[in-house]
Amino acid sequence: MENNPISPVHYKKGKREAILIIKDMLTREEFKGFCKGLITKYLIRADYKNGVEDLKKAEWYLKYLIKEEEKK
Repeated sequence: MENNPISPVHYKKGKREAILIIKDMLTREEFKGFCKGLITKYLIRADYKNGVEDLKKAEWYLKYLIKEEEKK
């Protein structure tokens, strides 16, 4: 998975993945906004920067957000 642009190795240095640390630092609503912001960022820049790679990143964050919302 070293070349995986959605979850690169450098996101997993240490004991926890970066997204889990961020999630712990934010309220549920703040984390929801964080995910929505990243989804929007990747959708907007897909046509100008990384194309399908950015669309996959947006998809990953959307799926993550959906799982979190289903836990409610």
